[in-house]
Amino acid sequence: MRVIVAEDVTLLREGIVRILEERGHEVVASLADAREILKAAKAFSPDVMIVDIRMPPTNTDDGLRAAIEVRSQINPKIPILILSQYVESFYASLLLDDDQEGIGYLLKDRVTNINKFMQSLEEVASGGTVLDPEVVEAMMSSSSDSSLRSLTPREREILALMAQGKSNAGIAEVVVITEGAVEKHISNILNKLGLIQEESSHRRVLAVIKYIEHS
Repeated sequence: MRVIVAEDVTLLREGIVRILEERGHEVVASLADAREILKAAKAFSPDVMIVDIRMPPTNTDDGLRAAIEVRSQINPKIPILILSQYVESFYASLLLDDDQEGIGYLLKDRVTNINKFMQSLEEVASGGTVLDPEVVEAMMSSSSDSSLRSLTPREREILALMAQGKSNAGIAEVVVITEGAVEKHISNILNKLGLIQEESSHRRVLAVIKYIEHS
């Protein structure tokens, strides 16, 4: 993969670059300022971008705004994995506003688990959607919709795992139940949320998170 890494913390940025290069990926740009993101995306046409939310020049939401600008001005399908130090569900909602694919939102703590981080990046690069479980929980907790409150604790757990991009087999392994039981839980979740079940796992996640976002 050709990757752009935009992160103002030098040690973290260099660590991510090293991880990617050790796994055979090409880092076409390593950036510390959000003002360079759009220019780099135009110049290098990356397969995926890793972008920190809070970057110079203002250290507020410059990275996120630049990522949204890349999708609006260059290519709406460029996969983007957003990193954040904190749970900021509002920013996750901004990313999902257009119901587009290839979106990820992870807390920086997840980067310490290299295998999971790479799995998430590859899922996003392939057009999937990966949201940090803490972000999903925050989005669900902030919703006032009664259908979300009707979900059982197990269903909420499975919904969070769906949002991480896990397959039915992956969910079954985590919660230690059969794949058949997972399928029944997912069917119940989608029915309670008034959503139509689809074949594509990332579309399923997008549909669920989209519903949460606008509840």
